[in-house]
Amino acid sequence: MTPTLEAVRATRERLGDLVLRTPVRRWDAGAVARLLGRETTVVLKEELFQRTGSFKPRGALAVMLDLPAEALARGVTTVSAGNHAMAVGYAAEALGTTAKVVMPKTANPFRVRGCRDFGAEVELVDDVHKAFARVKEIEAGEGRTFVHPFEGPKTALGTATLGLELLEQAPDLDAVIVPIGGGGLCAGVAAAVKLVRPGCQVFGVEPEGADTMHRSFAAGSPQAIDAVRTIADSLGAPHAAPYSFDLCRRHVDELVLVDDDALRAAMLLLFASAKLAVEPAGAASTAALCGPLRERLRGKRVGLVVCGANIDAGSFSGHLAAARPFEV
Repeated sequence: MTPTLEAVRATRERLGDLVLRTPVRRWDAGAVARLLGRETTVVLKEELFQRTGSFKPRGALAVMLDLPAEALARGVTTVSAGNHAMAVGYAAEALGTTAKVVMPKTANPFRVRGCRDFGAEVELVDDVHKAFARVKEIEAGEGRTFVHPFEGPKTALGTATLGLELLEQAPDLDAVIVPIGGGGLCAGVAAAVKLVRPGCQVFGVEPEGADTMHRSFAAGSPQAIDAVRTIADSLGAPHAAPYSFDLCRRHVDELVLVDDDALRAAMLLLFASAKLAVEPAGAASTAALCGPLRERLRGKRVGLVVCGANIDAGSFSGHLAAARPFEV
């Protein structure tokens, strides 16, 4: 079931002021022009300025606003490396309920604190696979509703609101580049883009160390990885899932991969030129445009989804110190 434009618009109206209409800005800077050519127009969808610092409240709230009153009262649970957990904590607080979130021990401490700041109870486990197992126990034992970090029709309707906003703010784009973790963001954005502007290309970008969607496209069905091996931990979903996989397969024109060096270079470029301090995942679209898609999209109008900025100062400065700028 593909989201309809009417359903996406209704979801955006229902989200209301709980979700911000984040800014879109033309990235008009000398460094970008030298790198990509002055004939290429780059537009940033600055979703890092969303509530909780990432796009995740769109999907979490789209799910939780539809819960029956008795289910909402029992509370919610989820599994996440941080951004989705923060969003669920925020949504629970906003809707007057409680959240218990399960996170891998490797989660950035900044995000763990962020979850607790929103009132969520946090459990830390060894890895993301064990986190999924633990959240099933919480769901069964406490009656909490599991708010999936990336899968399901309502989650996709929530993320589709980002794609709708982007094309309302920049209606003449030739291409949109979207990061992929589990695929929920890309599934919704791609569906919305194709509904509003069918000729606009959609590119999904994954880190080399978390290439679940590449493997899934190649196999023709959702696949899993044994471990996450990338600095972009918030793109480190352990598996793809059927609904988001199917939407991506139908609406994404092409997938590309970027390595950690490219992510660091993109973080540096965004910081130095756009004055944005983003987490590695938030730099993934920029890394794709400045790397594998540079020549393909030269002379085009390209929208980049800057999906999040939840990172502590020490990690951020460490990545910038290790970054090597893109070669012109």
